[in-house]
Amino acid sequence: MIFAAAATAALPYLLQPVFDDVFANGTMQTLTFFCGAVFIAFIVKGFASFGESVLMNYIGQHIISDLQNRLFRHLLHADLRFFHTHSTGQLISHFTNDVNLMRNAVAHTIIGLGKDSLTLIFLIILMFYRDFYLSIGTFIIFPLIFYPILRLGKRLRKVSHSTQDYLGELTGFLTQIFQGIRVVKAYCAEEYEIKRAENRVKKIFHYLQKASITRAISHPIVETIGGFAIMSVIAYGGYQVMQKTRTTGEFVSFIGALILSYEPMKRLSNINANIQEGLAAAKRIYTLFDTPTLVKEPKNPVLLENNRLKGDIRFENVSFTYGTETLALKNISFSVEKGQTIAFVGPSGAGKSTLINLIPRFYDVTEGAIFIDGVNLRDFSFKDLRENISLVSQDTILFNESASANIAYPSEIFDEERVKNAAKDAACDTFIQHFPKKYDELLGENGNRLSGGQKQRFTIARALYKDAPLLLLDEATSALDSESEKQIQSALKNLIKGRTTLIVAHRLSTIKDADKIYVMDGGEIVEEGRHKDLLAQKGLYTKLWRMQTTEKD
Repeated sequence: MIFAAAATAALPYLLQPVFDDVFANGTMQTLTFFCGAVFIAFIVKGFASFGESVLMNYIGQHIISDLQNRLFRHLLHADLRFFHTHSTGQLISHFTNDVNLMRNAVAHTIIGLGKDSLTLIFLIILMFYRDFYLSIGTFIIFPLIFYPILRLGKRLRKVSHSTQDYLGELTGFLTQIFQGIRVVKAYCAEEYEIKRAENRVKKIFHYLQKASITRAISHPIVETIGGFAIMSVIAYGGYQVMQKTRTTGEFVSFIGALILSYEPMKRLSNINANIQEGLAAAKRIYTLFDTPTLVKEPKNPVLLENNRLKGDIRFENVSFTYGTETLALKNISFSVEKGQTIAFVGPSGAGKSTLINLIPRFYDVTEGAIFIDGVNLRDFSFKDLRENISLVSQDTILFNESASANIAYPSEIFDEERVKNAAKDAACDTFIQHFPKKYDELLGENGNRLSGGQKQRFTIARALYKDAPLLLLDEATSALDSESEKQIQSALKNLIKGRTTLIVAHRLSTIKDADKIYVMDGGEIVEEGRHKDLLAQKGLYTKLWRMQTTEKD
């Protein structure tokens, strides 16, 4: 930057001897010397500009890349509660729109404050060297540019913040529509959704146009003040040349430096707009960084013997709320011995899935405590705890990776034979063999090439591959047909042997053989016992059982 700025200032500096010495009474040798000097100045400026552009772009991009990586790391370590209060569209908008605005702000700011400032300093020094008093007069006028620019910048920052909010809303809207396209088409809602999209695009257009006008207002202000300053210099300097109190070369050198300083000064005045847009984006991003993590790693986690849990679980007076006054769980207490299979049943909203989510510490209990192998759950590191738990949820999540990679997730290097065995036990192998690339076949975004039952069997195969001592099944067979369910049940029986298993079940026929069944309602355990004992009580369990069975059954 220093070399580029010095080379820029060298050009008007050389104009004075060219006009006064070379043109007046110079020789061919003198002319050749100054022509060579001008040519060298341009070469130095060109290579220096190339170097600083490449290096500063590298630095600017690296800053933003580091920020994106840091943001992604922060979000992945955020609480599950955080993702329930922040839409997917807004989070994606932070990674795309906000980061791009910050990238532009950093790039323009670094180059502007570096190269343009240095260029301006060299040119100003030259101007004061040529004429001190004329320079003083010039720089009384030029600073007037910055006051309206700063006022416009504050307005632009507000507009930019609103624009980014609406862009995030549009991203979320599009995500929902594309994921739910079957529902849109089934209800003939295409035109309805098109109107909703047009309204959102219209709002974004309004704010973008407002931002564009705000940015553009600076041009007539800068040009008017800059034109007045240059006009004044030409009038005063020209008068001095006509009066023979200044040489033509001195005046041309001064006016050349002034004109060359006009462009970097104009760019510096426009930097504020980029900075304000970048600050609006940065505020949104750093708000995410400032969001506290409620579920935290222990400072001194308990070390596991052989990195494996045994599987004894104990709930002691556990209550939980999602942040409202209503308790999702109320004073829950029970124990599970290693290798036992425990089932939780009850109507929707009874708190069954909430209870399951507390064991991997997706949330922390509001009151009471949970113990595994006699150790408080909070004393285990996330890694040690969760690597010992296999979870099969009713929400089937698959990635656009190969069938093998989805089963062995997140292992980069995996045992192909073990993958195939897990797939066979989960009744996946049959339809995987029909894929063109078999186990190397990509499953599509969230497994969109598979049926609901096939997707759920993949998640069961993933749990089988993990082979953890604790098994959590949250409606694991809810999307399976009767034939597939029979195949899965036999696989799960083999998997459950020797492992502590907690099952949330809707189909009561799948948990008849559980060691103990807890019936939940309103966040409380209202009944407990084995299948036959609960039927004998003729309570809520009996009611649920009768709703799912025929008189013949």
